[in-house]
Amino acid sequence: MMTSETTSTPRRVLVAGVDTSTQSCKVRVTDAVTGELVRFGQASHPDGTSVDPNAWWDAFLEASAQAGGLDDVSALAVGGQQHGMVLLDQQGRVIRDALLWNDTRSSVQANSLIDRIGEHGEQEDGEPDDVHARGVQRWVRAVGSSLVASLTITKVAWVAENEPENAAKIAAICLPHDWLSWRIAGHGPSESADAADLSSLFTDRSDASGTAYFDSVANEYRRDLLAFAMGEAYREDIVLPRVLAPSEVGAVADPAIAGKDVEGGCVIAPGGGDNAMAALGLGMSSGDVSVSLGTSGVAAAVSDAPARDLTGAIAGFADCTGRWLPLACTINGSRILDAGRHALNASYDELAELAEKSTPGADGITLIPYFDGERTPNRPDATAQFYGLTLANTTRENLARAFVEAVLCSQRDCLEYVKALGATVSRILLIGGGAKSPATRSYAPSIWEHDVEVPQTDEYVAIGAARQAAWTLTGTLPQWEVRTDAVLTGEPTPEVYAQYASYRG
Repeated sequence: MMTSETTSTPRRVLVAGVDTSTQSCKVRVTDAVTGELVRFGQASHPDGTSVDPNAWWDAFLEASAQAGGLDDVSALAVGGQQHGMVLLDQQGRVIRDALLWNDTRSSVQANSLIDRIGEHGEQEDGEPDDVHARGVQRWVRAVGSSLVASLTITKVAWVAENEPENAAKIAAICLPHDWLSWRIAGHGPSESADAADLSSLFTDRSDASGTAYFDSVANEYRRDLLAFAMGEAYREDIVLPRVLAPSEVGAVADPAIAGKDVEGGCVIAPGGGDNAMAALGLGMSSGDVSVSLGTSGVAAAVSDAPARDLTGAIAGFADCTGRWLPLACTINGSRILDAGRHALNASYDELAELAEKSTPGADGITLIPYFDGERTPNRPDATAQFYGLTLANTTRENLARAFVEAVLCSQRDCLEYVKALGATVSRILLIGGGAKSPATRSYAPSIWEHDVEVPQTDEYVAIGAARQAAWTLTGTLPQWEVRTDAVLTGEPTPEVYAQYASYRG
């Protein structure tokens, strides 16, 4: 006779992936074996490039509640917007609003730090005579990337220079995903005069590699560079998060937040930077390049060896698996299409319909789309510019086409930088909100001169975080299916990119 014990269905093991992005927090509760979506929640973040991190905590709680809570979740991981500077005092209180990746106020400090390190010490054999170019190479050799305003070290330098009273309070420096993981583990501002448990902060190689004070090859912080950037404000006792191995346990969640109904509680995985988490969610391998069109535009390639681009155009970041993720990032992504919609009073579909009535190259019109300055190429003070306008060609159709082509040509710039490092590009995957645009889909293969695979629309940062959580829980990286929505093809139109490049300079 069968007992109820032998006929009962085993409990499904659930993991959660958290995506704390620029615009919102998303929580994806996922089947640990299949990767199947079980529940989902999302809550908005405030606009702006300087944000109180406590807003991220509130959004996480709201998104978790929308996802039905995390009481039954056995493991979770947080994928986060990279580079954001979170400063904590001894009590674990946030000292000032976090400066996000797209805050360009530290461009002066970025250039100054490049020049200063270029002037430091003797010129070595093979180094350029130009001080700035020499500085770029030295930063790349040290941490994989040259400095732009996006990187954390420039933001810390800005605070040290402009807000010495805040710099004097710094007891710990962390990133958005580090801080949120720490809060989920039950840490936070001390209610008394006692110091908070800042030593419990942790991060991973991918996010740490975007600070410009971490060497992902040696797997160690470069405190000498942080001291170089902070000057007299630097102290040896400033806490930097522990850098975990790819599937190492970082902490166990506060049961009031996650894992209350799970024996042993909810394990918190290392987490990671958003681009590395997306690559993990997509199951990318060597030869794959993802182009993500969101708030920013990012072309990222998985590499088995560290990337060192001595021109400074490519950021030599790490990925979430022990490999590397060289990438080129633009500040202006799918919002270029939003600017076009607003200017032409058109929906996404209407923008595509207008663009379709034009021709490749928009009848001679080119938009250089640096609306918020730019990171690739490094032009933080630039603005957007139209070129080639005449009375004859200034039509709504041509303008619509120029907006669409500007998005794709700026990402072609990123692809060309990745290729110049010697990366093999066998597959291009198009993801992000901009991948939904019919206009983007229509012209991407022609402008990039390569077939483009479009995975089904999903939250790949959150999927990657959930996949890492399952890996940390079981010790084995699960193989989850990534479904393809379409494979886009088109006749190459090299003249479009050539026209763009001639105006971009």
